[in-house]
Amino acid sequence: MTLAMFLDLLTTNPVQYISWVVAVVISITLHELGHGVAAVWQGDETPKLLGHMTLDPRAHMPGMSWVLLLLVGISYGLMPVNPSRFRSRYGDAMVAAAGPAVNLILAILGFGVWLAWLKLGGVAEPGTKTGNFQEFFRLFGNLNIVLCIFNLMPLPPLDGSTIVGNFSPAFARAARDPRKQQIFFGVFIMIFLFAGFIFWDTADAIQNALLELVMGGGEPTPG
Repeated sequence: MTLAMFLDLLTTNPVQYISWVVAVVISITLHELGHGVAAVWQGDETPKLLGHMTLDPRAHMPGMSWVLLLLVGISYGLMPVNPSRFRSRYGDAMVAAAGPAVNLILAILGFGVWLAWLKLGGVAEPGTKTGNFQEFFRLFGNLNIVLCIFNLMPLPPLDGSTIVGNFSPAFARAARDPRKQQIFFGVFIMIFLFAGFIFWDTADAIQNALLELVMGGGEPTPG
């Protein structure tokens, strides 16, 4: 989404703009907390000592991530950890996997609320308060499916890279190699810019499959 397209929502569809920002902030905050909880469980008190074990999104999203979110609709978060303190040989993988796992749980919750609402209360008219909330939970589910899949890609600095590196020393060395980091970064940018639609298509497919399963037909229309 370009700068002009996203900012245009402020005037054309402010509810969608606000819904997206809120969904991203919640998802990133809980994703990072997932890393923090797993790190503490593994024996690393760094997240606690640096004040990151909090629901305050300001602790997890640095200033530039807020600028990117409000202007372009994309963002990122940070969770300080010290892998040398992890108890398990596979602590790196467990801590890295905790973030995407949280996104998967959030996707299930988002889709669950959305589908239960449709099943029990019907489809609200678009643009109404009820319709906006229904759309928020649908969007929230889709967003977290995308975040889960995206973060599991084995490309630095994504969580998937840490997971693979924990099981493959050769991959971990390559990820730390300055010369190979340029290749990884190039692939990351190419996928982000030109293949991001694949993640959203996957989320849409999951959404539609769940809708078919729960509603027994195509997407319902407002009644």
